[in-house]
Amino acid sequence: MANHIEAELSQWVANDVKISTQIVNKVVALLNEGNTVPFIARYRKEITGGLDEIQIKLIQDKWEYAENLKNRKEEVIRLIEEQGKLTEELEKEIQSATKLQRVEDLYRPYKQKRRTRATIAKEKGLEPLAEKIWKQESPVLSEEVPTYFSEEHELHTKEDVLAGVNDILAEWISDDPKYREFIRKETYMKGLIQSEGKNVEKDEKKVYEMYYEYNENVRSIVSHRILALNRGEKEEILKVSIEAPVERIYEYLQKDLISKTVNEDSENLFLAAVEDSYKRLIQPSIEREIRNELTEKAENQAIAVFSTNLKNLLLQPPLKGKTVLGVDPAFRTGCKLAVIDETGKVHQVGVMYPTAPRNDIEGAEKIILDLLKYDIELIAIGNGTASRETEQFIANVIRKNNLDLQYIIVNEAGASVYSASKLAREEFPDLQVEERSAASIARRVQDPLAELVKIDPKSIGVGQYQHDVSQKALNESLNFVVETTVNQVGVNVNTASSALLQHVSGLNKTVANNIVKYRNENGKFINRKQLKKIPRLGAKTYEQGIGFLRIIDGNHPLDRTPIHPESYQQTEIFLDMLDCDLSDIGTEKLRTKLNTINKHQVAEQLEIGLPTLEDMMAALGRPERDPRDDFPTPILKKNVLTLEDLKQGMEMQGTVRNVVDFGVFVDIGVGQDGLVHISKMTNHYVKHPMDIVSVGDVVTVWVENVEVEKGRISLSMIGNE
Repeated sequence: MANHIEAELSQWVANDVKISTQIVNKVVALLNEGNTVPFIARYRKEITGGLDEIQIKLIQDKWEYAENLKNRKEEVIRLIEEQGKLTEELEKEIQSATKLQRVEDLYRPYKQKRRTRATIAKEKGLEPLAEKIWKQESPVLSEEVPTYFSEEHELHTKEDVLAGVNDILAEWISDDPKYREFIRKETYMKGLIQSEGKNVEKDEKKVYEMYYEYNENVRSIVSHRILALNRGEKEEILKVSIEAPVERIYEYLQKDLISKTVNEDSENLFLAAVEDSYKRLIQPSIEREIRNELTEKAENQAIAVFSTNLKNLLLQPPLKGKTVLGVDPAFRTGCKLAVIDETGKVHQVGVMYPTAPRNDIEGAEKIILDLLKYDIELIAIGNGTASRETEQFIANVIRKNNLDLQYIIVNEAGASVYSASKLAREEFPDLQVEERSAASIARRVQDPLAELVKIDPKSIGVGQYQHDVSQKALNESLNFVVETTVNQVGVNVNTASSALLQHVSGLNKTVANNIVKYRNENGKFINRKQLKKIPRLGAKTYEQGIGFLRIIDGNHPLDRTPIHPESYQQTEIFLDMLDCDLSDIGTEKLRTKLNTINKHQVAEQLEIGLPTLEDMMAALGRPERDPRDDFPTPILKKNVLTLEDLKQGMEMQGTVRNVVDFGVFVDIGVGQDGLVHISKMTNHYVKHPMDIVSVGDVVTVWVENVEVEKGRISLSMIGNE
């Protein structure tokens, strides 16, 4: 029986994710053995058929849902059976349900309820009369009703009796899964979601003005509008409701419930019960369910957008080997400075006051010129308060002194959160909070991934409505993105921080801290085997994480590659087949020979799968390849533009900072991101902006409109055709 249930689960998941049952079973088996998603995606391609991390995670999530569904079905069947009300047909219906909602609908009539109006009426002995009406037996109410009068139950009049019967009938109608399913579907397909202003005086900036009188089809409302309505309702500015096709629902219920043979008294009672059941019991419940379903879909969409943006941000190419001056702009307290060498080490910190109220341009220029003794190649300016003024000052210094120096505006979202954190205090115990922020801004340019993993992803600022969605689901999704990205890139075990190491497959915070401690006490790791000595890093953890941990200048050349130690033996045999050895890794000689082999034949000889061989060949040809190198590099600048410099039709290059459902925000170097609305992205229909661009992309845009007073810029990616 257990095997049969497992097979059913596999089939259900396979159908849902559109991957074969055989592969689903293999993935689930690998996960149950304690393997991580990144490890399976990279080192078990033969088993999974080359599934990526997202597909494997989808199988994991769907399997979990399927198991929960299976457990709930078993529980519901047991509870109904204990009441002696389980029929073969009902059990079959429960077992065939593919959604938890359907299981709950079927269980509803048998669920132990709190004391309702219907249960009170039943306690008063009115159920037999309700059953006669329900079964369409056409009782003569003028004769039957008086037999239910009771001093004890306070049933003194005909109205008292019929009110109780109505309550019983209304609950029976409400509990019928067939009716609930029809009403839910009808409301979703033909209903309108409506909003109206409730306390509009609270909406000082008119954020929700378009929703003061608004309606849209439930089935077609887009995610960001659902979240906006939810937020407006939560802030008590809006009143939101669903207008259902009531006439159509009444017509269906009446037709299905009331036969033509029912006498007039019973029919009137039934009609009243239908209306009461819908208004009092069904409609509020169905509206809640649909609103919850819409919210869940909208949240999933917002989380997916945030996750994709975060991944693209984390994959921004590092500007390696550069000494960077980080600038955290400010007015009154001055611009904090930090000189960071190519290894990320802080050489000097300072402060200058080129902005109001001091406006010490001369003194600030002297400080910048003095810091050039560190061979600074790039200045990284945070995009927060006083960024525009600081950028203008830096551009003037470069131009006036004819310096061979460039600058870049860095999105500093989350830098202040990091600077005040325990992690920042441990990294920079001798620096002030603002100085740490300047160091972090510089490091974000040198290696965005290594720096951004230190910050709560929600603080990075590349999402939409991130505070309005399920924080648990958001955290899970963002942490998964960070984990997969870190493992795709790989980590230099001799330079990585604990914050970066703890995202490596299989490692946790304790193990990451132990690696750093061992490194500090014993010096650099010289081979991967040394990691076996780390406390709490057992055999399984080693297996899961070691392929993602690189030792660039160790005593075993394969340790700097993504090749897993489990494949070292076959790798060396392969090199021997090519008349090469470990010293040839990464050379033109080896790359040339790799291009000549018959891959299928070699894979067979080495007794490994073709995907493993192809990954092995890629690693041997380019051992330290960074996948981030395939992404566009950031735009570096020497001069500066202001909002006032922009003219309609002006063509510009910009960097995509954020992608949302309704468009993209592009940094064109004027201190204020411009919006390209989804309708201005291309001449053809676009389902979602992500189909066109990603965070970090460098795009050509044309200025459509500039509202200097409001600081708004409208851009187009279509041009002036």
